[in-house]
Amino acid sequence: MSLSYVTHCAAIERETHRMVRVVSGADPTTAVPTCPDWNLAALMRHTGSLQRWFTVLLRDRVRERPARPTAVPDVPTDPSAYPRWLTEGAAAAGAVLRVTDPDTPMWAWGPDQHARFWARRMLFETLVHRADAELALSLPVDIDPVLAADGVDEFLTNLPSAAAFAPQVAGLRGADEVIRFECVDLDRQWAVRLRPDGFGLDPDAASAHATVRADAAELLLFVYGRRDNTVTRSGDAALLSRWSANSRF
Repeated sequence: MSLSYVTHCAAIERETHRMVRVVSGADPTTAVPTCPDWNLAALMRHTGSLQRWFTVLLRDRVRERPARPTAVPDVPTDPSAYPRWLTEGAAAAGAVLRVTDPDTPMWAWGPDQHARFWARRMLFETLVHRADAELALSLPVDIDPVLAADGVDEFLTNLPSAAAFAPQVAGLRGADEVIRFECVDLDRQWAVRLRPDGFGLDPDAASAHATVRADAAELLLFVYGRRDNTVTRSGDAALLSRWSANSRF
């Protein structure tokens, strides 16, 4: 069960402000190990650009798949201006989100073809990149467990639809193997079944071939491929390796 649209909208601005506090004053050329080939400047540019694109989609109530823009016209030329630019983008997103009915039909690349998809997606895009910045600067990563569990749910729900921009997910095929993901600090778990023709959540799966257990925050970082040494694995190791090799987007 997803958190509410209002919760997602409020958290977008909150997580953006947290990211801004992390990156303000930091060297923009600092490498971001969890996003290979990126530095902090690229991380901020990516986050702010996607927020603006999502905001345009919401503002225009886009119903058909749009061409993804190759550039955002208002990106500052000086990376030191990126924190302010991020703050301005989050405020613009918040203004559009507050006047948007979450049930508005819209194009979305995931299964939920409504405006609420983009609020939830924008939130976790921002939250995970805030964590990327903290990891790059060797800072502690603090994620609210309820929010983190919602992020795990969002990721596992949408991942089967991500092949258009993450073709490696096509490698997630199997002979009805099941991977279970368990939050040890919350009563939440998900089972993903890998079938010969695809994969997806299976709420009726009674048993699992492999299991990953962790606190919700660490489970979120694991499914996003950010950190894997804080989870407990059991069962088929090769199956979990196949998942990790093909599930990142």
